[in-house]
Amino acid sequence: MHTPADYLELARTESDSFVLRRLARCPYPFVWQALAANPHTAPDTLAELSAARDSAWNDNRLLCLLAGHPSADSAVLRAVHAAVAAKLAEGERPYAAVLTLAGRTEIEAEEVRRLGTFRGASSRLRGRLDRRLGVRG
Repeated sequence: MHTPADYLELARTESDSFVLRRLARCPYPFVWQALAANPHTAPDTLAELSAARDSAWNDNRLLCLLAGHPSADSAVLRAVHAAVAAKLAEGERPYAAVLTLAGRTEIEAEEVRRLGTFRGASSRLRGRLDRRLGVRG
């Protein structure tokens, strides 16, 4: 019998993509976050994680980690963008994920800029978003 701590340890240290993909289906948000921080997690698993939901805090942290993952390709970033847009439309504040997306050149700057128009976006977020996108060029 495995404990949640066993799943967490595997998510942090495993490099086998099959094992990591199976771990993405476990019910623990701290395991999802560990997978999103593991540099060996494959893009298809990252995309699957972009749909995982638990609570506002855990979801926002997960989306930020996914947006910053070195293996996140354009498909993953688009999935994260869609999830962030939905959260903003609901009035949630996944600001760290928005700003992390703004630093990624794999997604168009105008797509990211549009996130600032959603209900949950504050004027402070829009200002930081403009600055981050300005640095990107």
